[in-house]
Amino acid sequence: MTIHEGTALDPSFAKEESVTALKQSQKNAANPARSGFGLRDAVKEEVTGDYDSPLVAQIRLQGNLHQAGRITFRLAKEFGFCYGVDHALSLAYETHRRFPDKTIYLTGEIIHNPSVNQRLQEMGYRFLTPQDVVTEKDVVLIPAFGTPVDQLSRLQDTGCLLVDTTCGSVVHVWNRVERYAKDGFTAVIHGKYHHEETEATRSQTQLHQGGKYLVVRDREETQEVCDFILGNRTTEQFQDRFKSVASPDFNPERDLQRIGLANQTTMLSSESLEIADMLRQAIEKRHGQDEIKQRFRSFDTICSATQERQDAVLELIQEPLDLMLVLGGYNSSNTTHLAEISALTCPTFHIDKPDCLLSATKIRHQPVHSKSEIISENWLPTGVITIGVTAGASTPNRVVGDCIERIVELTSALQD
Repeated sequence: MTIHEGTALDPSFAKEESVTALKQSQKNAANPARSGFGLRDAVKEEVTGDYDSPLVAQIRLQGNLHQAGRITFRLAKEFGFCYGVDHALSLAYETHRRFPDKTIYLTGEIIHNPSVNQRLQEMGYRFLTPQDVVTEKDVVLIPAFGTPVDQLSRLQDTGCLLVDTTCGSVVHVWNRVERYAKDGFTAVIHGKYHHEETEATRSQTQLHQGGKYLVVRDREETQEVCDFILGNRTTEQFQDRFKSVASPDFNPERDLQRIGLANQTTMLSSESLEIADMLRQAIEKRHGQDEIKQRFRSFDTICSATQERQDAVLELIQEPLDLMLVLGGYNSSNTTHLAEISALTCPTFHIDKPDCLLSATKIRHQPVHSKSEIISENWLPTGVITIGVTAGASTPNRVVGDCIERIVELTSALQD
């Protein structure tokens, strides 16, 4: 467990010693080797009771197959909580146990799952708002996504106790981005600009004076960057398109001379690899093959859990399925990408909780590439069917089990 007292730092990063101090502090706060308060075993039963599912455990023992009446459920080989989420929740429950009488804040959602964040609020966790005044008597939990360096600096200045649950895979990306900035490379980040993880990642460029970043969402935006590199887009056109997702005073003529690619860890792996290839080819075409090593760097920073869940869905949809059910928060990046993959081959319904299963004929869900829920009719085919099931890395097994039980209940009621 990384816990540290507040240290006076200059949030303007105007002095080199302030930058150095903040860099070391950020590394300490994000150390993935933290071990907790020694209460992991003490809270294990509570965590298990809140998030595990006996039904899911049983289905796993049955080779991820479950037969219930006319429906066969096929679970992906990998789904649900990853190690980073398990770790973050264990730290959250340990912190609550260790400081029962203190005000404990979360700088944001600990993970992107509504039931999990609701449970933490029921335990007494409070989401930090601009109106809150944090003091040295308080405890602040940093979520699995991490937190931007300037927010960390402000929290340290208060003298509060900081408990850091940042995922080790995220820290790995930070190290890459920081190295890019140190070596004079602009960090091109494949991610969602306003996602908490990407916000924290791009802030790592602040740890070195002159550090720059540019966030690209997808292949289409990357192609526009490549067009500029190749001289097919003016500086004005580039600024109109990307000014809001680039570091302050970003100058594409200067700052796209040397670039290093990083990823939000929960993006679609195949797209990240394609984006890397697009940028490398553009650099090579513009500057020549001999200049590649001096002008372009790329490291696959998609986390292993995200990759495993995407691979498991790709394998599952090779089976004859009548539909796919994808479970997880609508703002969960890794979950939405699972839905995108599933939708390539069969009808897919992304829901965030069992209540979305309104009846055997109606379902409330968020379609792929949509930002809002809709209600669809006749979602569950009649007759003997097979339903594929997967869940994002922030989805508790209890949600998976409850959804399966809910479908069985709805179809049994029709038969009765």
